[in-house]
Amino acid sequence: MTKRVLSVGQCVPDTNSLVHFLTSHFDVEIDQSDVEADTLEKLKQNPYDLVTVNRKLDADYSDGIELIRKIKSLPEIKSSYFMLVSNYPEYQDEAVEAGAEYGFGKNEYENPETVSRLKPYLG
Repeated sequence: MTKRVLSVGQCVPDTNSLVHFLTSHFDVEIDQSDVEADTLEKLKQNPYDLVTVNRKLDADYSDGIELIRKIKSLPEIKSSYFMLVSNYPEYQDEAVEAGAEYGFGKNEYENPETVSRLKPYLG
């Protein structure tokens, strides 16, 4: 069964890399969102199996962890799993504290552990 992913805040090259990585390993359909308002609207209208959030949203450089906190506090948003896209473990820890699952960095796409980390949500 095809899983749905919402990719939030990636620049075009990073979006292409993420889409290639995810579609190479999983049966997924990927939607994209650039800013908070669009993200909230998509989450209100659609169920997603996983939402990947860039640490700093490319369009306005807003904080991805703060966006996760906000989304998690909104009862009208359907439950989804969130992962931060960041190479920095300290930000991954902060995202987990905000309610996300431990995510992955852009430098980890070739790492088999990254695929294993995603299997419970997309496998």
